[in-house]
Amino acid sequence: MALSAIALNCSLCKTRSRKSSTDAMIGVLAEAFAVHDVALTETIRIADHDVAWGVTSDEGPDDAWPAIREKILAHDILIFGTPIWMGQASSVAKLVLERMDAFLSETDEAGRMPSYSKVAVAAIVGNEDGAHWASSQIFQSLNDTGWTIPAVAACYWVGEAMGSVDFVDLEHRPRKVSETAKMVAANAAHLAKLLKGSPYPG
Repeated sequence: MALSAIALNCSLCKTRSRKSSTDAMIGVLAEAFAVHDVALTETIRIADHDVAWGVTSDEGPDDAWPAIREKILAHDILIFGTPIWMGQASSVAKLVLERMDAFLSETDEAGRMPSYSKVAVAAIVGNEDGAHWASSQIFQSLNDTGWTIPAVAACYWVGEAMGSVDFVDLEHRPRKVSETAKMVAANAAHLAKLLKGSPYPG
């Protein structure tokens, strides 16, 4: 059964600004997912798009969210990537989660949100503590808006407190990051296959 994944990079910077550790972590998961025949078709850097603030699926003619939303829901697995800023998920990540709040009122005849039977995992990076707090924010919000969270759903790296090295600049990828990525991908792919073959009844 073919599965597809899409990634959201919730970095505060546009693509042209700098190398992204969040992209690097998404890349680690993409490698692990490929082993399970899950193709990462696209990574969307939210900061590159004019996503409006709000809690509906369409905030007007200049809002880039409707097109991004359509792409997200066309995939089986969402990789939700965010850096840690001030010990928590980025403001861009919170913007995306707030836009998904609209799913609560967009249910079908069985009461299922558009994200039902789709799986979400997280890719988190930062130079200080906060990965557990960020994942708790992300997963609670994603679960509230209909996404299914597998066991071991977050792959993260945090550097030394008050350090200056970014994940993307590490000379060697930590073994534990690679091991965790393999587990995240295996669990998410397994769960996504089950849900694609037998969606939630509602």
